[in-house]
Amino acid sequence: MTLTKEGIILKSIGGFYYVEASDTVYECKARGNFRKKGVKPVAGDKVIITVPDSGYCALEEVLPRRNSIIRPPLANIDTLVIVVSTCNPTPSTLVIDKMTACAVHKGIEPVIVISKSDLASSDKLKEIYSLSGIKTIEFSAVDKRGLDEIRSLLGGKVTAFIGNTGVGKSTLLNALFPNLSLETGEISVKLGRGRHTTRSVELFKSEGGYVADTPGFSTVDLERYEVIEKDDLKYAFPEFSKYLDKCRFSTCSHTCEKGCAVVEALQKGQISLFRHQSYVAMYNEVKDLKKWEQ
Repeated sequence: MTLTKEGIILKSIGGFYYVEASDTVYECKARGNFRKKGVKPVAGDKVIITVPDSGYCALEEVLPRRNSIIRPPLANIDTLVIVVSTCNPTPSTLVIDKMTACAVHKGIEPVIVISKSDLASSDKLKEIYSLSGIKTIEFSAVDKRGLDEIRSLLGGKVTAFIGNTGVGKSTLLNALFPNLSLETGEISVKLGRGRHTTRSVELFKSEGGYVADTPGFSTVDLERYEVIEKDDLKYAFPEFSKYLDKCRFSTCSHTCEKGCAVVEALQKGQISLFRHQSYVAMYNEVKDLKKWEQ
């Protein structure tokens, strides 16, 4: 007898998918028709599997996704925790803003966690994001500051932790979940970035939901895989929303035009200069792209 079950993909390794269904994890092979349809099942996907009396279980169907990101490959995310460090490596607001914009664009709640706050001040980053409407939390591995607030975000949700290599993401996850014992890497002094310690995406069950540890990434990944069209980009910056319908011209790009309510809010200190600079940089990257080039 073959049973049919609905479950969630926890991870994939070497062509096998590990699916949790009915409190059991099944090792599954995907049906060949996924390749024909151009579908690549990823961690977080809700799926239908068949469980035979003997032999391999089969991944039969990927259910519709609420959202997904390409790098790292994940689906159906509720919260994207973006881990950045005060130093070693030095944070880039453009990289942070590309990640927050990607999350907002896809209907995912972004949360910024500033790590290594015991090594250098986080005041500058907190000031930049204080007007953005994006939740920002300080974390220290020394005194565990911010840990309870971060843990309170997880209940019943699929939460992905993402960050540039070396920012202390695995250290944070180990503090949250000591049983995971994730490998942490030292910072390369020569390159100013960490060694990759997480090699694949995996979901861990916790707090009534799931937590995803993800590989460290490079800026190139963001620029190549997560492109937001110029007409949609303004909506990916939440602090712009109250000004968008007040510009003099309906075709306003919100970069430098006279009569732009966003630029006026920037001049009045109601929008962070760094955030607007990121918006302009991202706008200039995509303004001339055609859909087929994205």
